[in-house]
Amino acid sequence: MIVSLQGTLVSATPLHAIIETGGLGYEVHIPVTTAEKLPAAGAQVKLHTHAVYREDAQTLYGFATIAERDFFRLLIENVTGIGPKSALTIMSKLSLPLLEGAIRSGDIATLAKCPGIGKKTAERLVVELKNKVGGVGLSGAIDAGTGGAESSGSTGDTRQRDAVAALMALGYKAADADQAIRRAALALGATATTEQLIKKALS
Repeated sequence: MIVSLQGTLVSATPLHAIIETGGLGYEVHIPVTTAEKLPAAGAQVKLHTHAVYREDAQTLYGFATIAERDFFRLLIENVTGIGPKSALTIMSKLSLPLLEGAIRSGDIATLAKCPGIGKKTAERLVVELKNKVGGVGLSGAIDAGTGGAESSGSTGDTRQRDAVAALMALGYKAADADQAIRRAALALGATATTEQLIKKALS
């Protein structure tokens, strides 16, 4: 099993990245939330990966953090009707902190807003994962981007969740608030406070 891939980022789109290492170029399927953290082409990058082997295809899925990779595995291994493509769609729409928070709190409405995820699938997400998501977010090392910078893990996740909640209280839709806070976090870094994230997102 290929669990990580480190090399030169050749190119990237919101859903794919080409990484070259050892003379080989690997196509990796990624969620938008990982694509946002990638450096410019030509830079070194490391993704935590999950490989899916089938008779007609071998597909590699990559994530900025171990926690995101492990959550992807939870989705495809524990939720009926969720395959790799659906899991990437879910993780592209909402960040891991918001996804975990929605699952723990039983927020069906937020989960159902992901493309291709209806109310029934959102309910299955909550039922199947509610007691399993607690430990997934503990490992928050972010290797995408400049490679190897450690985030503040669950503390940073809490700050982002609180900032998203604040924007939602101001009338933002959950997905829009989540995207705005993700951009703010990328701009300010892992040590940004909840207040700084909110101000940046509103500026």
